[in-house]
Amino acid sequence: MGNKNIQSADGKLGVLVVGMCGAVSTTFIAGTLSVRKKYSEPIGSLTQLGTIRLGKRNENRFPKIKDVIPLASLEDIEFGGWDIRNENLHESCKIAQVLNEKDIDPIRKELEQLRPMRGVFDQEFVKRLEGEFVKEGKNHWEKMNEVRHDIQAFMKAKNCQRAVVVWAGSTESYLTLHDIHKDLNTFEKAMQENHKAIAPSMVYAYAALSLGIPYINGAPNLTTDIPALQELAKINKAPIMGKDFKTGQTMMKTVLAPMFKTRVLGLSGWFSTNILGNRDGEVLDDPGSFKTKEESKLSVIDSILQPQLYPELYSNIYHKVRINYYPPRKDNKEGWDNIDLFGWMNYPMQIKVDFLCRDSILAAPLVLDLVLFADFAKRCGMYGIQGWLSFYFKSPMHKKDEVPEHDLFIQNTKLKNTLRKIIHEETLDYLEDETPIEAYEYISDSMQDVNRTK
Repeated sequence: MGNKNIQSADGKLGVLVVGMCGAVSTTFIAGTLSVRKKYSEPIGSLTQLGTIRLGKRNENRFPKIKDVIPLASLEDIEFGGWDIRNENLHESCKIAQVLNEKDIDPIRKELEQLRPMRGVFDQEFVKRLEGEFVKEGKNHWEKMNEVRHDIQAFMKAKNCQRAVVVWAGSTESYLTLHDIHKDLNTFEKAMQENHKAIAPSMVYAYAALSLGIPYINGAPNLTTDIPALQELAKINKAPIMGKDFKTGQTMMKTVLAPMFKTRVLGLSGWFSTNILGNRDGEVLDDPGSFKTKEESKLSVIDSILQPQLYPELYSNIYHKVRINYYPPRKDNKEGWDNIDLFGWMNYPMQIKVDFLCRDSILAAPLVLDLVLFADFAKRCGMYGIQGWLSFYFKSPMHKKDEVPEHDLFIQNTKLKNTLRKIIHEETLDYLEDETPIEAYEYISDSMQDVNRTK
């Protein structure tokens, strides 16, 4: 839902990150500080470098998004968050080993001043980590109130007019929808009773949404997929979005799979494997956390290819995903894909992709974009599931009666058309670019004649 009156972006924006000391978070925060000081360029960020076409193609209006959309300024962002490790962000950057010393040193002072608040932790949901710096509340409800207090105290101390909470923490163990998730009253009661089907991510989400603050789910955790938290988001008019940042291998799938479908080429198998060595890799070495991630990665191909509509092409695909923890690789993940496809007269072909990517380098600009767009959505009066931001996620949140869109280029068009609509610009369908309007009038008149004949 939206409001024509967009509230001003003036004032401080608090960005509170869950998993503040992790590789993605430190890369995002350090990178934003570096861009703010003009030490680096915001490469990979649509909000900072991306353009948007306005009007007809022959008008040649292609401004940068940030020049026509009233987004918060990077200068106005205040960083905070939570973690289960107690260290300043300069130490965290060194531990993560994503960024070089030469890129960290110019912002060392700012990083040293940033420390996390105690995190909400339950080892049942992240088996491979130990909680060293955690909240002591006796149940989920008490811990949630501690998180609420953290948010309010942070905003007061930093003089923030608005805030966004983003989960950049670990993938939690696989969790399915439980009866306690199905309505808000039951969920709140279950929080007080410390129910085992409530994950730490849900505690953070409840705290944020109860204050009307946007919540971004950057992992494949169930979290805001549940009706109870969607109800809370609606009551307090808070945007929610997720899930699971779309960075390396899955980004490639959302580009290649639409190509196969567009050209109606068949697919018999897609084998994907990853090796990575950061904390994310260690967490995913646990079968429970891997199951959550696997569900997110496997959903993409079926959703794009629609085997029910193309049974002769896609009804018998063997799709396998593997993630292997390999410490020497650190944050430099390698995603390898073997794709078996077939074409005319069933002749087989193969594609092999080897993406040696830097996971946190790809994720960091996504976090920046999502933070700015989440705040923008809130100021526009938009709340609940923000499907227009599916561009950024492996498993885009969607309404119960909708099919999620995974095609990267359709997602991009949807995002930009939403922005155009908000600023009262014409949305694009590309029809007017090539065909004179007289042709449409002729076609329309001809169809009316046909219908009258019938």
